[in-house]
Amino acid sequence: MIGYTTVGTDNLAQSAKFYDLILSNLGANRAMQADDFIAWANAENTPMFSIHIPANGQAATVGNGVMIAFLAENKAQVDAIYGQAIALGASNEGKPGPRGDSGFYAAYFRDLDGNKLNIHCM
Repeated sequence: MIGYTTVGTDNLAQSAKFYDLILSNLGANRAMQADDFIAWANAENTPMFSIHIPANGQAATVGNGVMIAFLAENKAQVDAIYGQAIALGASNEGKPGPRGDSGFYAAYFRDLDGNKLNIHCM
């Protein structure tokens, strides 16, 4: 099982503001924080999502083919979070809608550092 996922950022403060707003809609709060990273979780001992200034001192880069998917409660929450992300400066990678015929409903966007994210429900 996943313990946590991390994406890189070159601007911790700007990225933190973006994720504070996006993740609060999913019931997550800051769970850990240091000078070079911040992690959010829904509850103690649950998987976390974090942003981190790269430890090697190099610029943060986006992994080709890497995507983090956040689980929403319903379609309305997918729509709302996608809209909020775009309003905060995220770029569209796929507007909210059904994907296939399995009941999978999702939206895709890139955060302020270019990391690809998904918000979905089943």
